[in-house]
Amino acid sequence: MVWAIVVVLCGYAGALAAGWPQRATALIAAEGAGQGGGHEAPVTAAAEACPPSWTIGPFAILLVVIAVFPLVPRVAEWWDNNLHRLYLALGLGLLTLLYYVLWFEHPVTAHFPASHVVSHNPDGANFAAMWAVLANALFAEYVPFILLLFTLYTITGGIHIEGDLRAHPATNAAFIGLGAILASLIGTTGAAMLLIRPLLETNRERRHVAHTVVFFIFAVCNCGGCLLPLGDPPLFLGYLLGVPFLWTLQLWPEWLFVNVSLVAIYYVWDKFGCYPREAPADVRRDETQVRRLSFQGLGLNAPLLVGVILSIALLDPAKPFPGTTWHPWLYLREAVQLVFVALSLRAGQPAVRRANQFNYHAIVEVAVLFLGIFICMQAPLQILHARGSELGLTAPAHFFWATGSLSSVLDNAPTYVVFFAAAQARSAGGEQLVAGVREGLLAGVSLGAVFMGSMTYIGNGPNFMVKTIAEKSGVRMPSFFGYMVYSCAVLLPLFALTTWLFLH
Repeated sequence: MVWAIVVVLCGYAGALAAGWPQRATALIAAEGAGQGGGHEAPVTAAAEACPPSWTIGPFAILLVVIAVFPLVPRVAEWWDNNLHRLYLALGLGLLTLLYYVLWFEHPVTAHFPASHVVSHNPDGANFAAMWAVLANALFAEYVPFILLLFTLYTITGGIHIEGDLRAHPATNAAFIGLGAILASLIGTTGAAMLLIRPLLETNRERRHVAHTVVFFIFAVCNCGGCLLPLGDPPLFLGYLLGVPFLWTLQLWPEWLFVNVSLVAIYYVWDKFGCYPREAPADVRRDETQVRRLSFQGLGLNAPLLVGVILSIALLDPAKPFPGTTWHPWLYLREAVQLVFVALSLRAGQPAVRRANQFNYHAIVEVAVLFLGIFICMQAPLQILHARGSELGLTAPAHFFWATGSLSSVLDNAPTYVVFFAAAQARSAGGEQLVAGVREGLLAGVSLGAVFMGSMTYIGNGPNFMVKTIAEKSGVRMPSFFGYMVYSCAVLLPLFALTTWLFLH
């Protein structure tokens, strides 16, 4: 992997020598990208074009397959192979691209490297339009998105926490609360992978553990990740679409209310409902078999994670570097992140990654699926830009529940992008806009995507990963619908209160 990164970095150095990233950045800067890189203001002539409804098909099929195939025993094993996922993702993506080559007879708004209109070719195949759509999907959005996930996944994989504390309700609540804080800083995937194993080790002597893992999924894998674009994949996509890096900090009241409520509900549930039901012999073993927490790999990887945060905040080509007029070169941010990954892999201790059972299977799965998702969702996005105002969604609460409902059963990242486009279509030009969206509507979309990814095992990537790790550790986790009993009982009333208190 280190040598692969070296090859990529050498390629980027060659591109810099040829001046390609610099010229692309100059186009972005000339467009006035300080207000969002042009993503929030599609070119009118192209934005009026609307593909037919059937072009949503490949996108819908891919999302349904992602949701259903892991649950069907006959195809689950076939689906577990990342090469098979890639075949399906690329096949459905190819259908979308073929539509633009053969049948789309309108201009296309391209966003890479800056917004411009690609005209329709009336005399034959429309390869220019197809290339514009492909560049929008891959170079403007997919590459930064997947490289950030890869960076966080790999660096946190070099940190190992080991120990066995007394599994008191307060101890478990502290794990969940700490994870909710870390989720916004190092991502829900990073925080979950960092803390789930020491939490399970701490609760090894207890019999009633499933509810602890469920609340961990609620807070650490989902609701804790709404304060920074690093926290959850949908928010990083919003950042790529022009939402300022620190805008999501405005969601701190909702974050605090939901996560403090979850920790409090868990503490009461465990202290008065589950902990008293533990066998006395198990409690005695838990009290006596104690090992202090130990940390490995933190000295190297914690500064690297800080570096990742700074790279996201400071190296946006759409904005001048603080205190200067210089715009960071296109993909410099991603190159710096790859340097951090290489340092983590090369200078870290292999024993730490072996202790974490670290491998690239999960991140490769995300990469191949989102390759198809980003291509297939281009047609639905165009439809929403043209007809989003016809959905009847007008208030923040509408967008919160609409985005959240789909995020519960589909992956929350593409769901966010779909309703982000719908919110742009509903936002009037004279109001206070963030990336072309009214702030209230953007808050509804952001909170719905992040919070309600916790409603099912398939709402967000870390959910199923944590479930699998817990089951391999001997915890009998609830079924798909058993988990939903927990989420409906705990989360729906909490989200209803969130709507009443904050989303007016």
